[in-house]
Amino acid sequence: MTQDTTHHALLALLSDGRNGVLVTLKRDGRPQLSNVTHHYYPDEGVLRISVTDDRAKTRNLRRDPRASYHVSAPDHRAYTVAEGTADLSPVARDPYDDTVEELIRLYRDVLGEHPDWDDYRAAMVRDRRLVVRLRVERAYGIPRGAHQG
Repeated sequence: MTQDTTHHALLALLSDGRNGVLVTLKRDGRPQLSNVTHHYYPDEGVLRISVTDDRAKTRNLRRDPRASYHVSAPDHRAYTVAEGTADLSPVARDPYDDTVEELIRLYRDVLGEHPDWDDYRAAMVRDRRLVVRLRVERAYGIPRGAHQG
């Protein structure tokens, strides 16, 4: 594989699934890992993840926006680690604010249509949800089809 082909194959693995591990940095520098659901937007080079305001990962990203994201193929023979700088949306404060609209887009891209969008909108505000946007600046790993010896 050429370097460009390898890079595209690594990024493709981000699009193939919706579950991965978000790695943020604790105050003492050690990694904090969280299993999360994501959607990758290749046209933007951004992973989006819905989180709540009160979680360790959110506090860690506010303090230090550097993060890594790990996904693997179902057979674990291929994997990608995407590194980047996270941008956090504002916390959802109104059922019709921009954050809730972005959360709806993310939900649709991951799961499709919700049975009750009014209930979903209210829950996003009640849960104090926001969106992590991780801009992929570097990716490494073992792409599908690569020889593993």
